[in-house]
Amino acid sequence: MGPVLAGFLQLLALIGALALAYIPLGTYMARVYSTDKHWRVERWIYRGIGADPDTEMRWPAYLRGVLAFSAAGVLFLYLLQRLQGVLPGSLGFKAIDPDQAFNTAVSFVTNTNWQSYYGEQAMGHVVQTAGLAVQNFVSAAVGIAVAVALVRGFARSRTGELGNFWSDMVRGVTRILLPGAFVAAVVLVACGAIQNFSGIHEVGQFMGGAQQWNGGAVASQEAIKELGTNGGGYFNANSAHPFENPTPFTNLFEIFLLLVIPFALTRTFGLMVGSVKQGYAILATMASIWVGFTALMMWTEFAHHGPALQLAGGAMEGKEVRFGVGSSSIFAVSTTLTSTGAVDSFHSSFTGLGGGITMLGMMLGEIAPGGTGSGLYGMLIMAVIAVFIAGLMVGRTPEYLGKKIGTREIKLAACYILITPALVLVFAGIAMALPTPAHSMTNSGAHGFSEILYAYTSAANNNGSAFAGLNADTQWFNTTLGLAMVLGRFVPMVFVLALAGSLAEQKPVPETAGTLRTEKPLFTGLLVGAILIITGLTYFPALALGPLAEGLAS
Repeated sequence: MGPVLAGFLQLLALIGALALAYIPLGTYMARVYSTDKHWRVERWIYRGIGADPDTEMRWPAYLRGVLAFSAAGVLFLYLLQRLQGVLPGSLGFKAIDPDQAFNTAVSFVTNTNWQSYYGEQAMGHVVQTAGLAVQNFVSAAVGIAVAVALVRGFARSRTGELGNFWSDMVRGVTRILLPGAFVAAVVLVACGAIQNFSGIHEVGQFMGGAQQWNGGAVASQEAIKELGTNGGGYFNANSAHPFENPTPFTNLFEIFLLLVIPFALTRTFGLMVGSVKQGYAILATMASIWVGFTALMMWTEFAHHGPALQLAGGAMEGKEVRFGVGSSSIFAVSTTLTSTGAVDSFHSSFTGLGGGITMLGMMLGEIAPGGTGSGLYGMLIMAVIAVFIAGLMVGRTPEYLGKKIGTREIKLAACYILITPALVLVFAGIAMALPTPAHSMTNSGAHGFSEILYAYTSAANNNGSAFAGLNADTQWFNTTLGLAMVLGRFVPMVFVLALAGSLAEQKPVPETAGTLRTEKPLFTGLLVGAILIITGLTYFPALALGPLAEGLAS
């Protein structure tokens, strides 16, 4: 079997698995966020944190819950890293430096999981399990909670209440992420991923010296890092490491994990607003972009330029032989079109255009299908923009799901789509203008610029993957990338929740003959076009200086 056919068959198998999980998982999540019953363990949690899960919140109160919980998470994780040297199970590793501890704390709390350290050489068992793994669960649950609050804004009328943040967050962990991660971890262990708390030990000789590895609860963390679209790996090689991702089957299984919740949330959305067709329209938009990007990536990476690539069957530099070009391409597109950031190959070693595709996927706003929760609310914001554009073309007040998109709503949506590009381009521009940050680049020219552009794109979009070659463990990058993560995560949430509150206060607008049918293929095409055009107009100059220049020169 040729590598191209193998890649195509893996893509078909992945689509089939996602299709089988779509209806049951999406329906189950809709029930989770619609019921008023609480499990006993959930009541214990509410009692422990002093929260009343039955109190409805307006958007400012919901936002305060999100920010307070996340701030507490940053503080706890920062202190855990700073105290690592005196904690049990530290494996002899010292405390993390202040700037790196700040960067790592905000990275995991914001669901970014950017890592400027070697995991197997810096973090002990306590920090990995009690710190990083816990944030993998709760940061993903926060994203789903905010998405559900926006969906309630569309579903409810004449009320500003969006539900209860504490209830939504806890249910996301106990009813969705924990059970799913448990099953996934069992599968990974059965397929060869390690799961232990062993210390550092020698595993063989490498280039004349002893090779040392430490064990860890790798399979369980791998499961939630993919299921929660987190991405931070136990080892520096991330999902290219055989302890995390041992076989071609586990590679495809991990891609399935990072896509299944974001795609299934579109059905949850359709059920909660009372129209599954609306969910299918959003699903079709996400799927069209994902399939299109995957096909484009496979084409760029399988293109044969020269005898070496012809013999290898594609651009094999930076890719694991056990996965090949096809599977690595699917993984790269899926991890950058979601907010996962896990990698099974080095994106810096992709072809020039291939590296540009990974960057463009993040620049779309991580919405196809995006992160757990963040993908759905980002796509719904783009739907609001698309409806507004359609209204301008026909001279009619735009409406979406029975709600008018007025001045306040469109301003909030516009602020949402502007904040992340501003962070990426301003920080990248400053880094290129100053002398010190440029010293961190391994390469010069277009590829060197791509390293810095990729870093800020990844941070501001809460992705976390990196263009290998940039030394990000400096005070400048630890600080500025940390700020980009915080602002890129929580400032958009302010606009999302404010929009949700504004929509929930409206009364429904009756559908008329002139109402735009947002469940039809025409609207899906309009939405895809709006996403690509807005992203292209925003980022094309930067892409032209980096991956496009490199790709056209090769």
